[in-house]
Amino acid sequence: MPRRKNNSMARPHAGPAAKKRDRPQPAESARFQLGMRLLTALSGPTGQQFMALALLLFGLLTIFTIAGLNSGALVNSWARLLVFLFGWGAYPSVCFVVVLALLWLRNLVHTPTAWRWRPFLGVEVALVGMLALSHTLLRNQGWTLVESGQGGGIVGWALFVILTRYVASPLVTGFLLILMTGVGIALAFDLTREDLHALQERLIAAWEARMVVEKGEPSAEPLGQGVMVSPIARRQRATTASTDASKDAREAPPASAHPQVRVMDSPPTSTSAPRNREGLPPFTLLQEALPFGMPQEEIRRKSLIIEQTLAQFGIPAEVTEVRPGPTVTQFGVTPGYVNRGGDGEEQRKVRVSQISALADDLALALAARSLRIEAPVPGRAVVGIEVPNQDIALVTLRYVLESKEAQRCQKPLCFAVGLDVAGSAVVGDLASMPHLLVAGTTGSGKSVFVKSLAASLIMHNSPEELKFVAIDPKMVELTRFNGLPHMLGSAETELERALKVLRWVVFEMDTRYKRFARIAARNLDDYNHKVARNSQTLASEGWVEEDIAPLPRIVVLIDELADLMMAAPEETERALTRIAQMARATGIHLVVATQRPSTDVVTGLIKANFPARISFATASQIDSRVILDTPGANTLLGRGDMLFLPPDASAPRRIQGCYVSDKELEALIQFWQREAGATPAKAPWETIGESQGPEQLRIEGESEDADYLEQAIALAQSWGEISTSSIQRRLRISYPRAARLMEQMEEMGIVGPQEAAGRKRRVILGGEEDEP
Repeated sequence: MPRRKNNSMARPHAGPAAKKRDRPQPAESARFQLGMRLLTALSGPTGQQFMALALLLFGLLTIFTIAGLNSGALVNSWARLLVFLFGWGAYPSVCFVVVLALLWLRNLVHTPTAWRWRPFLGVEVALVGMLALSHTLLRNQGWTLVESGQGGGIVGWALFVILTRYVASPLVTGFLLILMTGVGIALAFDLTREDLHALQERLIAAWEARMVVEKGEPSAEPLGQGVMVSPIARRQRATTASTDASKDAREAPPASAHPQVRVMDSPPTSTSAPRNREGLPPFTLLQEALPFGMPQEEIRRKSLIIEQTLAQFGIPAEVTEVRPGPTVTQFGVTPGYVNRGGDGEEQRKVRVSQISALADDLALALAARSLRIEAPVPGRAVVGIEVPNQDIALVTLRYVLESKEAQRCQKPLCFAVGLDVAGSAVVGDLASMPHLLVAGTTGSGKSVFVKSLAASLIMHNSPEELKFVAIDPKMVELTRFNGLPHMLGSAETELERALKVLRWVVFEMDTRYKRFARIAARNLDDYNHKVARNSQTLASEGWVEEDIAPLPRIVVLIDELADLMMAAPEETERALTRIAQMARATGIHLVVATQRPSTDVVTGLIKANFPARISFATASQIDSRVILDTPGANTLLGRGDMLFLPPDASAPRRIQGCYVSDKELEALIQFWQREAGATPAKAPWETIGESQGPEQLRIEGESEDADYLEQAIALAQSWGEISTSSIQRRLRISYPRAARLMEQMEEMGIVGPQEAAGRKRRVILGGEEDEP
């Protein structure tokens, strides 16, 4: 009993919080929780969609009521209020609400929309200005128009009255309202000062073109072979010279999250000393540059999609720079920080691999054909997301050759490669490579690149300084250079003659090394310098005139390596390897292209001697690894989109290659034919005798085949059964060569015919069965 009393007496000491917990919850608390749930549901995606639909239906119902197609006490009062406030502006006001509801639905359902304040403010300013402007001409009937609902409503009337009574006269008021309306329209359409200036230039150019047509002058002037420049283009080129200083700022990447990227619409001008082009083809023979890049609105929209997609996967990141190019636009993404632990005090940097793993998800969100992530971008603290442009721009050869990068390269074998993802020109030096291997599928741009390389070289070298040797098994690409004074003979299309050309190149390399040894020269430049300086002394020592003449550089162009490797793999590999290993000092360089970058075409020995490589679009990731030792070429877009791996770079660089048309090539060939004449009819390898070096290579090859045949016969006689793969393994030769040895032994009657695929052949003569 005392304990019960103590307990009963202890209860009053409980605080008010305990009493409040013991009481049942009131009905107001339940209604509050219900209201919070309803508010949470409305703030979610589904609730927002219902609210957008309700706003859309309300706007349409208001339009029908104002037009007299609907009636009701509540909606009629609402319609009369709108007409009283805005007059005739009630229709555009309600239409503005409908458009706002549609944009809201589009943002929630279809595509995220970049909300910007300038268009909304511009529409409102323009509408208010036009409402007040409607009372300017009929100012005596202002209030009457408001009551009838035909004027600008009380909003327009009040603004007009305030301006005319307290600010300015009616005439000045009308001018101010027109200016206000114009500013609102400019804000609504997001017009800037640069846009207005460009519009003014177009109007002036159109007026000049019309005046030229009325005066009877020609509307365009010819440029090179078939390239026409209109008066508008001439006007644009004239105005470009005054804005070169501002154009140089485009090379620096923007630092804002959604930058206003300047689109490169004219070729850059050089600030360095131009190369002396006396006696060389003028740049006017080539096609002018064309504009490229992604529209500003598209850049802002895709930047927002990238940030929202990464945020949906729990990766905070920000687009800090955008670099537009001719093929792709690179969005530079800076990774953010994520919180670790419950308190959120400890933060961790987002790993680069997390962004790289979302390549497919980003491609889906951006609706891109393919997407490449460069993580990180060399030299910059961002992850590069390369999004394809809607249309692949045409990069002209003239654009790159007139750039500052090309003007700074004063070496004779510099050539135009193309434009990178930032729109910067990229040039290469064939002498420093010293050989180039090009691969890619059919139609990806290999042959166009080889032709643009040749065109770049003949733009800066005379026929006395540079010679071409062309091998074109496809018969339609390099044959266009026939007749060019730089060509040694014509492009060879037959495989047997192509092998003879390679033998001659080896012989020419050996001959040059012998000449270097006679006067102790290290390379071609040293030899030409010593010969030019000591020509009289060498002539007195008995040197013939041909040996005293300076030697030109030789570039060997091979458009399809796979055909040569299929016809004669051993001899082709041996000749290419020897040239690639030793020909750099003699001024001989190889440019080899193939559409099948497999291991039986691009062998390890060939690949090791070609440190500079270019890969266009490949069919598989394996082909990309064969040519570049890394994947990525299988995601290229084709039509000149390439990965360029210089010999001094650790990672390939994405570039859009130059395009040179047949008309441009024809113009260059005709220029050099007028200056230096046509190609000699007889090629130098046609004059090679039977006892000279190239033929010795063939004899050595035949003797080597005879030795392999004797070894294969000995193996067959010792084993009793033999297969092509066993000959290949034991003699360490290629499979085609082992197959030919097997066919020869079958013709000689040493082995029998093949009974089934994959089974060994029975030895008929000299085998174990013939032993007693």
